[in-house]
Amino acid sequence: MADVIPTGQERATIVRRAVRVAVAAGAGFYPLLYGAGLPVMALYALFAPIAVGLLSPVPGSGRQRASVMVRALPPALALATLGTLLAVGTWAAVGGMLVVGFLLAFAAVGGPRPAGVGPGLQLFYILACFPPYAPDTLAQRLSGLTIGILLLTALELLLPDPSATPYRERIARALDEAARATVPGGVPPERLREAGARLRLSAVPPAERPAGAGRSDRALEQAGRAARRLLDQLATLAETSPTGTDAASAALLDRVSRLCTTSARFLRTGEDPPVPGALEAAMRDFQAERVRQATAEPGERPPAEVERRHSRVLALAESARMVEITTDIAVHGRPTEPAFPRRLFWYADLSTPRLWARRVVGNTTFRSVLFQNAVRTALGLAAARAVAGSLDLSHGFWVLLVVLTLGRTTAGATWQAVRQAVAGNGAGALVAGALLIGLGPHTDVYAALLAPVMLVAFSLGPLLGIAYAQGLFTLVVATAFAQIEPVTWRLSEARMIDVVTGSVIGLLCGLLAWPAGARSEVHRAMADLLRTCAELVPGTTEALLRGAGVAVGGAQAAPQPRADGSGPPPGDTEGHSGDRQPPAPQAAPEAGPDGSRPPPQPPPTGTETPPPVLPGEGGSQVAPQTLPGVHKLRLAEAAYAQYRTETPAEDTRTDWHAMLIAANHMLLGAHYLPRFGLRSPVDATDASAAWARTTARESVAEVDRIAALLTGGAPEPVRRRTAADDRPPAPLSVDLEVWLESLGQQLTRIDASLTAPQPPQPVTPSGRRTAPPG
Repeated sequence: MADVIPTGQERATIVRRAVRVAVAAGAGFYPLLYGAGLPVMALYALFAPIAVGLLSPVPGSGRQRASVMVRALPPALALATLGTLLAVGTWAAVGGMLVVGFLLAFAAVGGPRPAGVGPGLQLFYILACFPPYAPDTLAQRLSGLTIGILLLTALELLLPDPSATPYRERIARALDEAARATVPGGVPPERLREAGARLRLSAVPPAERPAGAGRSDRALEQAGRAARRLLDQLATLAETSPTGTDAASAALLDRVSRLCTTSARFLRTGEDPPVPGALEAAMRDFQAERVRQATAEPGERPPAEVERRHSRVLALAESARMVEITTDIAVHGRPTEPAFPRRLFWYADLSTPRLWARRVVGNTTFRSVLFQNAVRTALGLAAARAVAGSLDLSHGFWVLLVVLTLGRTTAGATWQAVRQAVAGNGAGALVAGALLIGLGPHTDVYAALLAPVMLVAFSLGPLLGIAYAQGLFTLVVATAFAQIEPVTWRLSEARMIDVVTGSVIGLLCGLLAWPAGARSEVHRAMADLLRTCAELVPGTTEALLRGAGVAVGGAQAAPQPRADGSGPPPGDTEGHSGDRQPPAPQAAPEAGPDGSRPPPQPPPTGTETPPPVLPGEGGSQVAPQTLPGVHKLRLAEAAYAQYRTETPAEDTRTDWHAMLIAANHMLLGAHYLPRFGLRSPVDATDASAAWARTTARESVAEVDRIAALLTGGAPEPVRRRTAADDRPPAPLSVDLEVWLESLGQQLTRIDASLTAPQPPQPVTPSGRRTAPPG
């Protein structure tokens, strides 16, 4: 049986695809063979719909797939021509296979659709590059190929699959939920988090994933993360302040609600964008009110819970601002207003050719999963072509077909596919051999059988699994070739030999060339990202505790908005001429072999330089060095995008999306907290500072644990000595406290996605659950 039982909608999709391919193949094959008497043209007209419609997993709706097929026709004709010419000799064909195999497999850098049509294009070269060397039949080959693809394209439009929900619409729906959630009690927290989980790329059909290298796709992917973070922050706000809010928070939340509603409509229609700067101005007014309250006399300050609510509201407004920027880029193709912080929107001002060049150059390394897959595929196909040509295997193109269709990105998955394919082909060969012996040369019977056999094979094969698909495809091959030339039961024997040969070659390639696939690379990239960003947590904490942020009682004043309302928004740390990047606050030391870190050390004397002065502000604030984290974020985003181009992975629980969100949370906090973080009154105790430092260390330890889990370790759980209930009543920095608590919640969810669910605790005879040891 199939590894995963298809749903009703998936079964309907499979049956529609089978009908389209079978009808297109038959509509080209029968008239050309029996009406025009052109067996070569008929063979290519039969093979083209199977290659593009069945063996190539082109994602998308009917219209989307039809567009891909039409654009794929010119390269298909070129590859068939090249294969026909290089069939003059085995080694010429092998060299061409090596180049063609690599280029078409590496085309996956362009996203799911180029990756999907790649195998079909490979097959056009494979079919043409085998003997006999017959350049005089080139016109028939190209004509048959064209007829087959155009017939399938027409059927994609006549019998289409329903369109999936576009990622833009998913974000718009999430923003609608966010707009309703700004009112206390508007949306339950669980529903908000469920809406955010639907933005994970693993929950999105491949055709709708924003996986391209252009600005719009990059912005959409970033908008999905920002929207999910906003929903999570609204859920936390609903849990911590369920009954209501103060007037200042309500006004800013109303502005956030209007922005979410307008952005959702803007994503759907491309018209009436949000008013530029409206949310930012509201955030400045809100920040000014916070500063006024922070500088008031101790008896006139709001309670600590109100300050915490203010901090959470301002943080979610910053997430909404990120949504505003990314939706602007996604719809317009480039930002219409300056996008700050620039390092997080590094792609916004680059041209599309430069972004694609970066994508290609960035993947031309052996650390790139797409490069690994392309090398593995090219070597496997070239080796298969060399073996088939050297051994003069009958119908040797089946060897390459097996390597191409059964090859997986991991050795384990390849072995699983090969084992089932060999069993299925063995059964199919026995049935086909018996059929050929029993029917003999009666081509009219084979002609009557071909159409229903194709329909059954193309329907039941994907539903029942690889073994059934391979066995039924053997019957299709037998009934088709029996009409083109006289065949005997040895056709089944030749196919079985070719399948076994191709399986062995594919399995060897899977074992020798990066057997772990993308899984190990995305684990390593995410671990590096989290560790690098975690180094900012202790430094950011110390920046506020040492008075580098906003203070009261005689320390530095808060950066105030200018009289004209201009000035850097929260999180704006670059993009101004004359800015100098200061040294980072003290970062967390490297983890030791056991995952622990030594205590922070003071910076060396004589190494400090004056911190930069933000333009238009009086006073200086230390800015952390976030460039390494942003660099790791780019690498992790690329690895994640590559990982999602593969077939569904085994570890579907792992929340990679949440890891990217947590990294963004740390980077944004390191950007704006040292500049805009409020400090509490002078009656804050040393216990407040101790709580903040301990929580920062525990967050770093939790990140170390997650990174160790990602890289194959088995670390002990972090014993937390701090909790939200244990926090001091007068925090030294309420913004820092809220930031650390939010980070802790995110890390807890990530940890839960990496570890298996724990069994229920045993129940004692008294009916109480026993506590775990320790």
